[in-house]
Amino acid sequence: MTDTPASPDTTAETEAAPVVELPWADVHVEHRRLLRLAPLQTDRTTGARPLRFVEFGYAHRLGKEHSLMRMSITLPGQRVHKEQNHLDVWVDHGTQRVHFGPDSGLQIEPMNRGLGRFVAAQGIHWAKQRWPGYTVDGTDLNNKDALNEDTRLRRDHFLRMQGFDVVYADAQHLKGHVKEVRVGDLLGDWNAEKVQRVDIIEAAQMLQQAEQNLAEQEVKLKQHEERVSQYRREDAGLRFTITCLVAFAVFQAGLLIWIATQR
Repeated sequence: MTDTPASPDTTAETEAAPVVELPWADVHVEHRRLLRLAPLQTDRTTGARPLRFVEFGYAHRLGKEHSLMRMSITLPGQRVHKEQNHLDVWVDHGTQRVHFGPDSGLQIEPMNRGLGRFVAAQGIHWAKQRWPGYTVDGTDLNNKDALNEDTRLRRDHFLRMQGFDVVYADAQHLKGHVKEVRVGDLLGDWNAEKVQRVDIIEAAQMLQQAEQNLAEQEVKLKQHEERVSQYRREDAGLRFTITCLVAFAVFQAGLLIWIATQR
């Protein structure tokens, strides 16, 4: 009896997992909220962190087989890469499993402002309310995040603060993995001092206050300009007076010298 080795093509077809086409590929955010990013001290890695306002958008779909929450962050006047500033939470009701996407990981711009924890917390809170007994898929971490020690530590801190368990298969901490976890064991919180929701009324009040402050500054600036103009006029008058006095003193000195020489 002779064993006939299977061809590579046949083996690949046998081992290839069936591709499941997920619904709602064209879903866009439908609800939007204004977020205030508090000013923070300059970071040696990410640079200056001034006061900023960004838009948080989200949409969700509920179905018998799958459910989805799609979130994104929009920066006014700034474009980001396609893979940045968005997070999907997919729920498979048949297997009772939850998957966070994209597979490349959550990439948030601007970095180190608390936005990543905020976005992840919204997805966790949404899933915990509905399916706390479901299981979140484990996933391998991107190796490029481990090349810089500060970046790796920041990433691992972010994941552990959300309730995920990060393990490594090597001593160099290059092959990281996030273990499976129950949805109910995740932590849906964020640093509210760094990221604050702003309601429409609050935004209107902030704009009104800013406009009032601007008007007050314009009045003060006008007053300063009037004072400067007055000082300039007074200075011009003083210069003229001093010039006249100097001329008179020179004339008087000359006159005295002339009288003295005539004797």
